[in-house]
Amino acid sequence: MPLAKPLWLGAGLSALGLGVVGAFLPIIPTVPFLLLAAFCFARGKPEWAQRLYDHPQYGPAMRQWRDRRAIPRRAKVSAVLAMTAGVGFTWFTVGWPWVLISVAVLVTVGPWIWTRAE
Repeated sequence: MPLAKPLWLGAGLSALGLGVVGAFLPIIPTVPFLLLAAFCFARGKPEWAQRLYDHPQYGPAMRQWRDRRAIPRRAKVSAVLAMTAGVGFTWFTVGWPWVLISVAVLVTVGPWIWTRAE
């Protein structure tokens, strides 16, 4: 399919853009979007996926996830704290009942993250 590679490349660039934004905004995760970008690039432009895995700062965490499905403890703590802060932020900005969405994310995703290998 000649159209598939450009679509994977476009999806990878979109995910990469969100990952870059996440590097500067604490409410948006960085590595999950970079992992998604690497997944898409592997199908559209494999050399770009390898560049992400070779990145000096984000590459080690990405390789740990790719190879062992592991999340470093520091990343787990950061993720759960960020979700907890998100609950507080949602409570003070939009209030009830919208805060329940943030609580649901924290209660479902937080334990999943915490139980991954390190």
